[in-house]
Amino acid sequence: MHILVGAHTTSHGHPAPQIHPQPTSDDQHIPFQRLTTMADHGILPPGFNPDTTSTKLNPKYHVKLEAEKVLDVAANDFPGHWPGESNAWDIQTFKKNLKIKICRLSSTSMEFDLIGIDASIANALRRIMLAEVPTVAIEDVFVWNNTSLVHDEVLAQRLGLVPLKIDPRLIDMRTDEGATDLNTIVFKLVVNCRRNPQVPKTEKDPLKLYQNSLVTTEALEWEPKGDQVDMFGSEPPRPVQNDIVLVKMRPGQEIRAEMHCVKGIAKDHAKFSPVATASYRLLPHIVIHEPIPEPDCLKFQSCFSPGVIEIVNGPKGGKTCKVKNPRNDSVSREVLRHPEFEGKVTLGRVRDHFIFNVESTGVYSPQEIPLEACEVLLLKIRTVRASLKLRADAML
Repeated sequence: MHILVGAHTTSHGHPAPQIHPQPTSDDQHIPFQRLTTMADHGILPPGFNPDTTSTKLNPKYHVKLEAEKVLDVAANDFPGHWPGESNAWDIQTFKKNLKIKICRLSSTSMEFDLIGIDASIANALRRIMLAEVPTVAIEDVFVWNNTSLVHDEVLAQRLGLVPLKIDPRLIDMRTDEGATDLNTIVFKLVVNCRRNPQVPKTEKDPLKLYQNSLVTTEALEWEPKGDQVDMFGSEPPRPVQNDIVLVKMRPGQEIRAEMHCVKGIAKDHAKFSPVATASYRLLPHIVIHEPIPEPDCLKFQSCFSPGVIEIVNGPKGGKTCKVKNPRNDSVSREVLRHPEFEGKVTLGRVRDHFIFNVESTGVYSPQEIPLEACEVLLLKIRTVRASLKLRADAML
């Protein structure tokens, strides 16, 4: 029986370069140093510090949040918008303002700041990470025998969604010419359930009573074809995790199947997505206009996420509040609901400071995914330029 799990796609082109961030252990957080002021990376006028000296949000650099609406959301850095300013795009200015900071890195996820770009570029990278970075997944399932309770098509769908640790840069997209050792990876699944003769009759646990009663991804075996052993070297194709449950069986039941894996993108099928999630948010910006009275400090602090507001000694004695880490704020705007804080605080977001969170499925290391997304974006740009050139040449 031949079951089609997904669809074929087209290649994205050149492999991405490697990234070498500062080594950190799994789930170890890098202390976040102050990256939040645009003056630090040359975008604001000298001496302008949006965290300490501004008495109101600047619509050129901030998005303002009010109790029931959001203001200044549209981009405004295009030529002619601000009197006396060119704002013409310049590669040197772009290089000067662009910054990337890795703030957290583990084996499966990362958080990084992308500073100094337009929202359209940030969103393009996010969408590409979700749907256009190629990976390898099970495409065709040939079921020779399946006497389990799971139907063939359901088993095929479960197998298709198993993330595979296969470097997609080493194989080609499959074409209409069919499967070869350059574009197809083969796995086999051969399991049968039997009673365990060494278990006491009083035993009730199925995992002890039966052998192979729980079939997991550990049972998937790679069958090398052609020169694939040399191609993959010390990183043979395998499931990302070996404990994903595929099916439960009982004595007398058997599964024999062969799976063909191909390269594709999540635009065609979600199984090819290299990320569990990829998202971004703008850096929160909080301005306290006047000291918070000591009796209201705890209430003011509770209006924000933990760690955002710190209660400190005031300059004239007593306690007051200051912004400690606006990055942690969820921007719930709870503080704007209380009349005692009206006019004392302004909330916003820094327009060009994007905080990305990327969780890998395990196919790529998390720091490779943004680089792969950049390669796909560059390929799109090259395609547009080539098309425009062809159109221009045709008009001559």
